[in-house]
Amino acid sequence: MPPAALGAVASGHREVSEAAAVALREGGNAFDAAVAAGFAACVAEPMFASLGGGGFLLVRGADGEEALFDFFVDAPGRGIDAAALEPHFEPMTVHFPASDQVFNIGLGSVAVPGALCGLLEVHRVLGVLPLRVLVEPATALAREGVVLNAHQAYVQELLTPIVTLSAPGRAIYAPGGRPRREGERVVNADLAAFLESLPGAADDLYTGALAEVIVRDMREGQGLLGAEDLSAYRVERRTPLDFVYRGHRVLTNPPPAVGGGLIARTFGSWAARPALAWDSAGRRVALAELMEAVERERVLPAAGGTTHISVVDRAGNAASLSLSNGEGSGYLVPGTGIMLNNMLGEDDLYPEGVRALPPGDRVGSLMAPTVVLEAGGVRLVVGSGGSTRICGAIVQVVAGVLDAGLPVREAVEAPRQHWDGEQFQVEPGVSDGVLEALRERWPVNAWGARNLYFGGVHAIAPPTDAAADPRREGHATLVA
Repeated sequence: MPPAALGAVASGHREVSEAAAVALREGGNAFDAAVAAGFAACVAEPMFASLGGGGFLLVRGADGEEALFDFFVDAPGRGIDAAALEPHFEPMTVHFPASDQVFNIGLGSVAVPGALCGLLEVHRVLGVLPLRVLVEPATALAREGVVLNAHQAYVQELLTPIVTLSAPGRAIYAPGGRPRREGERVVNADLAAFLESLPGAADDLYTGALAEVIVRDMREGQGLLGAEDLSAYRVERRTPLDFVYRGHRVLTNPPPAVGGGLIARTFGSWAARPALAWDSAGRRVALAELMEAVERERVLPAAGGTTHISVVDRAGNAASLSLSNGEGSGYLVPGTGIMLNNMLGEDDLYPEGVRALPPGDRVGSLMAPTVVLEAGGVRLVVGSGGSTRICGAIVQVVAGVLDAGLPVREAVEAPRQHWDGEQFQVEPGVSDGVLEALRERWPVNAWGARNLYFGGVHAIAPPTDAAADPRREGHATLVA
C-alpha cells in the first residue's frame, strides 16, 4: 500500500464500500471492514443480501493464516416429521432481458439462515473494533433510508412479486401499492432497531421469542424450518481449497460448496491448453468447450441473488466475502425487517427433491470467494454474485488478469459468455468473427446490453488496482 493508503474495497454498492472504509479509518483490519460491509449490504442491497440468508468469508492474513468461514444455510427439518409435511412453494419467474429464470418462494423455500451468525463469529475471532462501530453504518442506513440507485431499483422491479408477498414487505418496498423507484428512499426502521440490539438480538432470533414466532409461522404456513434447526446452527471454519494456476496459488471455497471445485477444474483444464490471444475466436471457443463441460458437473444448488465484497488492508490482510439470500422467500421475521431466504426454492437444482438433503446438512452453493497469491503476497481478491454464472464470471476475470495481464477494471468490464445448458449467452462487445465461430458449434443468444445476469465481480489487485462490476452499479475505492 502507498504510505497514505489504509486499504481498498470493492463491493456492489457505494454505501457498502463506505461502511468498510469507515472501519478501516477507525483502525480496523480487513476483517472488521468485511463485517461492516456485510451488515451494510443487508441494508443497501436487500435483493441480494440479508441477515436471513447465508454466505462465506475467505480470509488470508498478513501472517499467512488462511481460513474459510462457512455460514451458508442448512437444510431444515430437524425434530419434525418432514416426510408428512408438504412444504408450500409459490413459483415466480424473473424476466431478464434475454432469458427467463423460474424460482420458488414462500415459507416452504426457507432454509436455516446463517449470515447473522457468520458475521458475528468473524468479528469475535478476527475483529479488533467494537461490534457497535461495525454495525453503526448499517444501522444508520436502515434508520435514515437508502436512496435507490438505478440498479437496485431495477432489481427490485424484477423481484416485485417477492418483496410484496407480505404486508411488512409491501410497507417497506411498495407503500401505497407502487414499488419504489430510482431516487426514492427505502427505510427499514425494524431492521435498524434489530441491529441496535446486537449481539443479544441474535440469541433471540435463534433461541428466543423471535425464534418461537418464526417456528409458529412456519408450522402455519407449511414451512420446514423448526426450533431445533435454529438452535443447532453453527458456523463452520474450513481449510480453503488450494490449487496452482500459472504459478500462482489460488485459495477458494472448499466442499461442501461446489463453486470452488468447479473453478479449480476449469483452471486445471485451461492451464493444459496452449496460450491463445485474449480477444481471439480460438480462445472464446476453447473457453466455451470448458464451460459446457463444467456445467455438466454442476449437480448441487446455487445461490440466486448474491453479492460480493473484496477488502484488503494496509497490513496485507485480505477478505473475500460472498453473501446471498437467494431471491428471498417473501417472509419477513415479524418486527425485525429481516427477509428469510428461499434457498430451497430452486427446484431444478434439487434433482432428487429438497427432502433428499438430510436435515442439518449444509446446503451446496456455487459462491466462490477467492484469493490469488504470488510470492510477494496477495495478487488478487475476487468473487462474484450471479447464481449459476458465478464460476464462469470469476474464471473469466482471473484469466484476464493472470493470462492477459489486464488491469482489474479491464478484466471486470470485458464481455462475458455463459453456457446455460442449452445455448451460449454472450454479452455485446465480442466481434462478429467470434460470434460466428461460436455459432458453428453451439446455439448462441447475443445480448444487446451488459446485464447483471452475467454476474457481479468485485475485485482488488493490491495495492492500488480495484474495480467493482458496472453490471451491478458496484463501487470500488482506495481508502486513505
